Amino acid sequence: MILTIGPRSHQDYLSLPIFGPILDEFTNWSHQRGYALGTIRNQLKDTRHIAAFLQKKDLRSISELKHCDFQNAWQHFRHDHPGIAGTIRQLQQFLDETRGLPPPFPISKTRSDNELERFSGYLKDVRGLVDTTIRSHSGYLGRFLDSIGFETNEQALPDLSLKQVEDFLGTCSKDLNRYSLQHVVGYLRAFLRFQYSRGVLQTPLHEMIDTPRVYRLEKLPRSLPWTVVNELLLSIDRTDIPGIRNYTMLLLVATYGLRTCEVVSLTLDDINWRTATICIPQGKTDNQLVLPLTDAVADALIEYLKNGRPSLSFREVFLRIRAPNGRLKPTAVTEVFQRQVRLSGMDIPYHGPHCLRHSFAVHLLRQGTSVKVIGDVLGHSNVESTCVYLRLAIDDLRSVALEVPDYADIDIRVDATALNGLPPARSWKKVKSSIPLQSFLAEEITAYLQLHRSL
Repeated sequence: MILTIGPRSHQDYLSLPIFGPILDEFTNWSHQRGYALGTIRNQLKDTRHIAAFLQKKDLRSISELKHCDFQNAWQHFRHDHPGIAGTIRQLQQFLDETRGLPPPFPISKTRSDNELERFSGYLKDVRGLVDTTIRSHSGYLGRFLDSIGFETNEQALPDLSLKQVEDFLGTCSKDLNRYSLQHVVGYLRAFLRFQYSRGVLQTPLHEMIDTPRVYRLEKLPRSLPWTVVNELLLSIDRTDIPGIRNYTMLLLVATYGLRTCEVVSLTLDDINWRTATICIPQGKTDNQLVLPLTDAVADALIEYLKNGRPSLSFREVFLRIRAPNGRLKPTAVTEVFQRQVRLSGMDIPYHGPHCLRHSFAVHLLRQGTSVKVIGDVLGHSNVESTCVYLRLAIDDLRSVALEVPDYADIDIRVDATALNGLPPARSWKKVKSSIPLQSFLAEEITAYLQLHRSL
């Protein structure tokens, strides 16, 4: 490969100090990962500067390199020469995969690490939580253990008080809203319940923690009119490979109300062309949801698989288009949605594709689909979860609302017996203003008062 890239200079590259013996293998590795020849040519040029920097650190061969050496080189180049810094990361990954770089200095596990590892095993083996949820628990619980001095005090957990827990939550509340803080309270309750069941805590502190008040259905709806959803899909340019892939991903979200993680994790084995069905593995419920494969989705998938998907050994349906080749990251669908909204110029106030899932639920409701069926399609095990989506049918509620009268001359009936000994009032009383308003806003204020009284 290096002979193809630099037929005249390949000998110079192969004779470079430190990296010369592995450059031919490195260029083949980069080419297999999907990098263009121009990019690989630039990487070869960057190795000259990287080798010169490492030589100044008294490094002479590949066998002497460690992860910390690459980190030092990356720190040196990352501001003024970000391209060279990127090549450093590629060389580090290549050598780690093919040669096995010596690990950095071993860091002994702390008491907090061991405690969190024990709790993570409980969350995974007993409660069946996925890795991302476990990492969310561990992040905040690590901060909690630091706040109570767990590393230096062996009695930090047995002597834990409710005030220490509340102080930690008070610190978190400065940076989190009520919804996020509610999750932190849940993490703490689970951890304290685990410690209480093990006998570490003698008091059930998990039952004493107050949670932020969050009301069901208090958030504003995040639904789009179905015409806007169709307009967004039609605005995607499908004349190139990125457009074909992006259209197919967003079409799946709009057609089936899929979560972004379900789109990214969809594999070729989940599509059954013979039975015209698509199987959606659901991480939240750990169930398999089988849905009919619509003609529009089937056509989009066929177009992408034939003309847009890279010919790689990965089983995931949607793959990266730019190098390095591989799977999409979990945030890929969100980035695609945001980019397409920006390119379309449409006035969509939401920043994530989850609004398409909400719009899909309302669209089914307006077609007369029952709540149970909508919940099954969305993969909900609880009907209350589906009701969160169905509150978005605002237009349907407007259709049954009463009209507000233009003017209401209100008569108030006063019952004299209810005045507790006060002088009796007239049985009928007209409510009228005896002093006309003198403000330049008199007409507006009068109209407002009339409307307020009528309501």
